[in-house]
Amino acid sequence: MKKAFALTGLAALMVVAPASAQSAKVSGLVQVWYNQVLDGNLRTNSTSVSPNKYYNLRSEFQENGFSIRRTELKVSGKIIDEIDYEVMVDPSKSSDILQDAAIKYELPFGLSAKVGQFKNLQTYEGYKSSSELLTVERSQMGRVFGDDRQRGGVLSMKLGDEKDLAAAIHLGVFNGSGRANDTNAQKDVVARVDFSYEKLHKFGFYTLQGSTDLADKGNSATTTLFAGTWTGPSAPTTAEVVDNKDKTTNYGVYYVFENDAWHASAEAITGLLGRRNPSLFNSASAAAKREHLDQKFFGFVVTGAYTLGQHTFLARYDFMNYNQGDKWYTATNPYKTATADYTPKYTEVTLGYLYAWKPEKVKAANFKLNYIMRSDNFLKPYGTQTGEQGGNNLVAAFQVAFYSSRPSRWPSKKHVLLRLGFGVKGRGGSTGAAPLRYAPRDFCRAGGMTMKREDPGWLETR
Repeated sequence: MKKAFALTGLAALMVVAPASAQSAKVSGLVQVWYNQVLDGNLRTNSTSVSPNKYYNLRSEFQENGFSIRRTELKVSGKIIDEIDYEVMVDPSKSSDILQDAAIKYELPFGLSAKVGQFKNLQTYEGYKSSSELLTVERSQMGRVFGDDRQRGGVLSMKLGDEKDLAAAIHLGVFNGSGRANDTNAQKDVVARVDFSYEKLHKFGFYTLQGSTDLADKGNSATTTLFAGTWTGPSAPTTAEVVDNKDKTTNYGVYYVFENDAWHASAEAITGLLGRRNPSLFNSASAAAKREHLDQKFFGFVVTGAYTLGQHTFLARYDFMNYNQGDKWYTATNPYKTATADYTPKYTEVTLGYLYAWKPEKVKAANFKLNYIMRSDNFLKPYGTQTGEQGGNNLVAAFQVAFYSSRPSRWPSKKHVLLRLGFGVKGRGGSTGAAPLRYAPRDFCRAGGMTMKREDPGWLETR
């Protein structure tokens, strides 16, 4: 005879729980990488090229071995019909594991408001969930300008018919200080408009307008703005640097086509680098981290993929120039030396394969293999090497995404007692005690519903 589980404590909680208890969903994402360095430069050479470092290279790409890329755990649900919440953490982070913490309010006239900590609506690829990526990692623009969590608020409106032509308009204000409370009165103003047509086409545009995230109250040495030092005959004055306030902007546009077999997408972005490579500091004697006050960036990415059953084959071309227009204050090109050219113009070409265990739920469980080829200008020479250097990678990524839901309606007291094996007296006399044959999950079904043997979670306890 199998052992019976008398979870009377759990059942008692269900009995006293209100019939209108709200639903909660727990979801998660686990991504494990294996990286194979194809050029020893990635393991030995420095990325601190002269005069300033621009290229974004994760540490996982710089050594052979396994790494935990993400272990996201998210709880979301409703407080009442008009108020949602979500909290997400990632314990794989060495510090600051809180990723998202937001409250959303449904308002009249199709409006909604969201406040808390979440992504600041920039780029297409950076704004979407990492569980939906076709490649192992985002593009340069996605990881630098899009995958950026901030504290702030957004007002949104949805228009149109999702089966035909639909639009979503978002206006927001963020601290501009990342996942931290703000230190000054300046805020980032963001806007985004997304369109969809017949569920095959997505397109839209977005912008960000901001400035320095440093304290500039001027009431102490640590809250006073100091201008960074510049070199060159036409270097800006201290007043010009402070007045510039590290103005920071984004202007981006994207298009995506996707059906069961084909995926094609393109995205472009430009703007002022500003505080991302700052010229202002809360201490004196620091060098500016860019070559011009009005230094602009420009980048684009193009992705194509074909899916056949469980298999997807893809290619991506990724370009980013961190000094579009070649602006600097020095008399000569600051990126070129007698033996090297460190112009901050980078390309990545990714060839990939994705295997999905369930094609209708690609993100639930998949395996990715990517060969990443980079331009050779983001590493310093090492040892006897001369000139600029680079490096390529082969990366295998393993992913599972999961979720479970708590019920939105609890069973009746009579239903719980019958399933526990207690008699319940009714108008027609006492009913017989029903043997406990179902898993505790059955108690979470609406009154009168049972769990079938083939259902997940079935436990034979008689």
